[in-house]
Parts: sequence; structure tokens; C-alpha cells
Amino acid sequence: MIQFDNSYLRALPGTYLRQAPDVAPAPELVVLNDALAAELGLQIDDAAGWFSGAVLPPGADPAALAYAGHQFGGFSASLGDGRAHLLGEFLGPDGRRWDLQLKGSGRTPFSRGGDGKAALGPMLREYLISEAMAALGIATTRSLAVVRTGETVRREDGALPGAVLARVAASHIRVGTFQFFHARGEADKLRALLDYTIARHDPGVEGALGLFDAVALRQARLIAQWMGVGFVHGVMNTDNMALSGETIDYGPCAFMEAYAPGTVFSSIDRQGRYAYANQPLILGWNLARLVETLLGLFDSDADRAVEIANARLEGIAALYRGAWVNVMRAKLGLQGEDAGDGALADDFLLAIQGVDWTLAFRRLAGVVADEAAYVALFEDATLLKAWLPRWRSRLRPDATAAMLAVNPAVVPRNHLVEAALQAATAGDMVPFHALLAQVRAPFGPEPGREAFALPAPTGFGRYVTYCGT
Repeated sequence: MIQFDNSYLRALPGTYLRQAPDVAPAPELVVLNDALAAELGLQIDDAAGWFSGAVLPPGADPAALAYAGHQFGGFSASLGDGRAHLLGEFLGPDGRRWDLQLKGSGRTPFSRGGDGKAALGPMLREYLISEAMAALGIATTRSLAVVRTGETVRREDGALPGAVLARVAASHIRVGTFQFFHARGEADKLRALLDYTIARHDPGVEGALGLFDAVALRQARLIAQWMGVGFVHGVMNTDNMALSGETIDYGPCAFMEAYAPGTVFSSIDRQGRYAYANQPLILGWNLARLVETLLGLFDSDADRAVEIANARLEGIAALYRGAWVNVMRAKLGLQGEDAGDGALADDFLLAIQGVDWTLAFRRLAGVVADEAAYVALFEDATLLKAWLPRWRSRLRPDATAAMLAVNPAVVPRNHLVEAALQAATAGDMVPFHALLAQVRAPFGPEPGREAFALPAPTGFGRYVTYCGT
């Protein structure tokens, strides 16, 4: 049983449309996250039925949530869950509240001409990448299960097996949720949403300004962590920024291999708006869109509200920079804090241009014992050799162990992800489970699992990802 307690639907009428998921004709469980279910205290009696839409869990009250959003900079006033159904909320053993949502579970009034379905590959991608992010210690929604529906969906690649993902999240409240009611001029619903969000995520903060400060700090830390592991989200629209601070909506995401600031994987990001190096800039842009919705709640005096908003927005770059430098201090094994640490990190990035991101950090831990082996990673180590003495002067006494504890040996390498998803689509789950086991232990020793720790072979070519819609 899952003990549902659907506070969002009770507290915020008009922010959703009740809608049952489509009934999967022949549900078949593909993967179930038993460890997560146990952690959340969930007793799952019918995984295939509950998580495919074939059977509603007792107490579920399915709904499609309303939100707006800026998509690649263009505003759409009405988006909403076009292929997802919130089954309800439940409380974990620690009293924390969680959403349980199905993704790929059929059309809703927000579908905008889409079929509301999902193919198996993209749902397994979200399962795999979100589990990797959780293991890396990065805030994320979690995947509870993937179920084949027994249907076929048609995409550019042809006919593909349909599937539904069951997702757990601290909430599905997005910047776009606030934009939805602001665009409609529904001040009462915007205020109710603000009060609900504070009560759910930040009890104790004061008003809109307190919530914004809490959200900005969470998001700055989140994006800094993404940057630390070379993660490229690929579609940082405002409807994909969760106020909980979790990574949400894994579509055309991937992990960067050779370090190049302009790295883009998404097939639809032709201008590089959401390139690796642009993610901190989009953080500020998205938070500015949130400020626009809250401006009237910052202060009753319009001029004063604008002053407050501008001051907060001007501080976002420094907020992110502080979070990023802290991430880099840990990754570089630095002792304490020094005013020059940011410049030290910047200069390291200049030195590793074109070098595999993950290996550049992971194997730096071995430089203390064997500098020559590390230098061999570089075609031109001139900048690195000039940088190493500065770095050594800042090292903590236990730098090697500390760096190995935060720099992963294994991330979801793109060629392995692609191979696993292709095999799964063809009915072979062995490569998927092998890769899943490895990314769930990212910081373990590299020897013995080189096949999962090394970059793609030369012939793999440029990697392109798709939204999966």
C-alpha cells in the first residue's frame, strides 16, 4: 500500500486538471528500484499495474499539473503535463513529503497535439541518469520503476516499444508554475502557490523574498554541482527548473567527455543556448523570470520592489561563483579557503582544454605519487606544468583520499548509455543493468572496470541526444 495524502490538490484548486492515465494494455515490469522503495517505506503490491496506468493504486487521485514556461527563450503561457500524471503524494519514514508521478502515461488536456506516450529508451535513460546523479550526491528526482505498456509508439526512429516511468520528486513545482498564474493575472492563486511552496519546502522563511533567496541558493549549488561532474542538462527551460532544487526532466542530457565549454548534445539546441558553459548564465536568466512573477509580492511599493529585485539578481553571479569555487576546492583537494582558489580553478580549466573531464580530475589525485603518468593524458602539458606547483602549495594533507571521494571514476559514458538503451529496446537488459550497477558506485576504484571508466572509442563520433517526445 501507498498512503497517499494529496495536499497540492487540496490546497491549490485551479492549478491542475484531474485526468486518469491511459490504461496500458499489457504492462510488463522492466526495472524496479527496490532500494528506493525501501528507503521511502513503500509497499508495492502491483508494480506493473500501478506504474503503467493499468491499475490505479488505492488512494491515488491522478491529475495533470498546469504550468507555463520559457522554452529556448520563447514564452508559452500554457504548457502543463502533456504526458504525465501526478498520482499523489506520500510521506516517507522521516516525514518528508514526496510526489509520485507517471511519465509517458497518456494524453492530457495539455498535450498540444502530442500522443502523451513515451518510448522505452528515453524512460530508461531518465532512470539511469537520475540514479547516477543520486549516487554522485547531486539533488535529483528519482526513478522508481519503468514498465513496458505493451503498446508501440511511433517516433523518427520508427515503431518503438512504449513505456511509462514512475518518478519520485520532492515536488513538481517549477518556475513555470509561478509563471502560469502570473501570466493569467491570477494574483490570488499566485499568492496561494507562494504560501504552499514555502510551507512545503522552506517553512520558516518570510514571504516571497525569503522563498526566492532559498531557491536561488539551492539552484546555484545545484548548477555548480552539474558543472563539477560535466553534466549538460540540455533543456534548461523555466518549466524545467524545480523550486525544490532537484534536477528534473532528463531529456537530451549527457555527460561531457573532452572538456570544451561550448559542448552541446541536444539535437534541437542549434544555437548552443544550453551549452555546458552557458548553464550558469541560464541559472540567472531563469531566476530573473521567477523574480518577475514575485515582484508584486516583494513590496507593496512598486519602486521598492524593483530595487529589491535588482539587488537580488545582481547577486546571483557571485552566489553561483561561491558555490562553484566550493565545488572546485573539493575536487582539487585544497586546504581550507584562500582568495586565490577561484583563479587556481580557472587556470586548471585552461590547462585541461580537450582532455577528458572526468579523468582530468579523477587522476589528478595520483599526481602526488606519479606526476609523469598524469602528464601523459595531455597533448600539450605546458599550462599544466606551470599550474602544478601552485596547486601543490594549496593541498590538504589527505588530498589523495579526499579527491578520490568526490571525483568519480565512473559516470554514464555516452557510448555505454547508447549501447545499453539500444540493447534494451531490442529486449536485452543485461547491458543496462551492468551500467546501472557501475554508475551507482561512481567513486569506487577504477581498476577492474576500465570499460566503464574510459572515454568512448575514437570511432564513436559526435554524440547527439533527443528529447524523446
